[in-house]
Amino acid sequence: MKFILASLSPRRRELIQLLGLQWQFMVAEVDESSIHHPDPAQDVIQTAQLKAEAVFDISPPEAVIVAADTTVDLDGQRLNKPSDLDRARQMLRSLRGQIHQVHTGIVVVNKVTGKTVVDVATIDVPFRLYTDAELEAYLTSQDPLDKAGGYNIQHAGFHPVERFAGCFAGVMGLPLCHLTRALIRMGIRIEVDIAALCQSTLVYNCPVFKNILSGRSHL
Repeated sequence: MKFILASLSPRRRELIQLLGLQWQFMVAEVDESSIHHPDPAQDVIQTAQLKAEAVFDISPPEAVIVAADTTVDLDGQRLNKPSDLDRARQMLRSLRGQIHQVHTGIVVVNKVTGKTVVDVATIDVPFRLYTDAELEAYLTSQDPLDKAGGYNIQHAGFHPVERFAGCFAGVMGLPLCHLTRALIRMGIRIEVDIAALCQSTLVYNCPVFKNILSGRSHL
């Protein structure tokens, strides 16, 4: 098998290599704005499917393709990557002091068997009441421009989240335990302890991995 990640996202590339498989990375050239599902959790699944389809024909015949998509959901309003710093500022002001959801959909396609497995992580993310000065300092880093919702959960200087108790990797864009159980359903054996590796890498004590890996939770 050849394992293909349909993304060039540095964060997804870093995370997926924890699975201990040999990954190749391909660009999924898609029009994400063509997906308009009213449910944000379904929207990310459909967008991930679009990405998987985009690399299907150009990937090797023995490929297993993984695609993912992430959005920030504030009371039903989708906050995707901001177009500029002014839009990022608006997003971060609206998120301040609020609990929002991050949805990350993943799609795994096995070209040999024709089987597809779909999963989604929906995570509650509580934001702290950061000051305007903290917000402006973060904007000057340019970091918000390629992030859904205009923020990076693990940013060392900003630290926008407090009292977080969900899947940290899912907010980063690739919920590794969800992906692991999807690969297992595909019949692919994962030799590493992905929960331990993820927690060690992210320096985060995850309270939800057991439920996710057992199939009892989408959180």
